[in-house]
Amino acid sequence: QVQLMESGGTTVQAGGSLRLSCAASGYTNCMAWFRQAPGKEREGVAFVYGNSTRYADAVKGRFTTSRDNAIYTAYLQMNDLNPEDTALYICAAGNLPCSLQYQAYYTSWGQGTQVTVSS
Repeated sequence: QVQLMESGGTTVQAGGSLRLSCAASGYTNCMAWFRQAPGKEREGVAFVYGNSTRYADAVKGRFTTSRDNAIYTAYLQMNDLNPEDTALYICAAGNLPCSLQYQAYYTSWGQGTQVTVSS
């Protein structure tokens, strides 16, 4: 399907903020963010479809996802970062349905961008 490329990952101090971008080669209904820390399973973080968004409990209230359909780009604004947010953040895209749990719904995956939050 579409090609995805994440950017924006870096090292940031606890309490800081960071914005990730996911540039896609075309439009899909769902664009989502997953993350995977060393030794842990990949977990859903957030997704956006239309004007609707959904977030994992661990990031709700701190992270915000949005998209710009004109340039096929999704964003993940991360605020109040803590060391537990350290992970490889991976963008995913698909059509319907959107999900934070069922990864098979997504047909395209990026390579990920590393976010490291220092304590």
